[in-house]
Amino acid sequence: MSTDSASSPSRKEKREARAAKAAAELEALRKKQARKSILTVAAVVVAIAVIIGGLVWFSVNRSGDDKVTAVEAGSSEHGLVIGPDDAPHKVVIYEDFLCPYCAEFEAATREDLAELAADGKVQVDYRPFVLLSRLGPYSELATSAFAVVQEEAGSEVAKKFHDLLFENQPSESGPFPEAANLVDLAVEAGASEAAVKDRIESLDGKAWADAATRAAADSGVNGTPTILLDGKQFQEGNTMEDIADALVEQIS
Repeated sequence: MSTDSASSPSRKEKREARAAKAAAELEALRKKQARKSILTVAAVVVAIAVIIGGLVWFSVNRSGDDKVTAVEAGSSEHGLVIGPDDAPHKVVIYEDFLCPYCAEFEAATREDLAELAADGKVQVDYRPFVLLSRLGPYSELATSAFAVVQEEAGSEVAKKFHDLLFENQPSESGPFPEAANLVDLAVEAGASEAAVKDRIESLDGKAWADAATRAAADSGVNGTPTILLDGKQFQEGNTMEDIADALVEQIS
């Protein structure tokens, strides 16, 4: 049996090849771990930035609000009122349907405010307007749709639609619901599809949304949620939950 020593690698060459392969694999693993570490650090940095950004935005949204002109609940054409006119307390809430803090405050106060309004202890005036148009078209679309539903189906259905908009609030970065999605929510709230579909899809409530936005600006509102209790801005607390608890406590 003959062998071709020239074509067969020697044991030394095999060892060197295995060592080179092992070194290459080790280097690849090292680079992978390094990339993973970088990504982990980046993710932490992004998370911190989001938290800081949120706190800064919350602070900015509240800054200057002490200059809000005193307004009385039920005094505007651009709101949704629950509770009697002779209630001992009046609450006005300026909100944007895309604002996450508005959604947080809404979730923390909805049931309590509804119960207190039903008991005659408070009148609540929800005043949606367009603040976050720089983030996309959703704020205008949702506020316009709200105006249509309120006009076509009345305040009770509009309040349910209002609540559903916050329950189904999209992220500020999108993707944003289409007009057809808001039509579905309006129907779920109790509106007639035939009455609201074309008007929501054509932004027929835009004039109302524009007027509500101007009215908020004229009153000095530059952040959301802006809350007024008995004509004075209410800011007792450092979080939306704190503010909600303090508000409910004062009007209970």
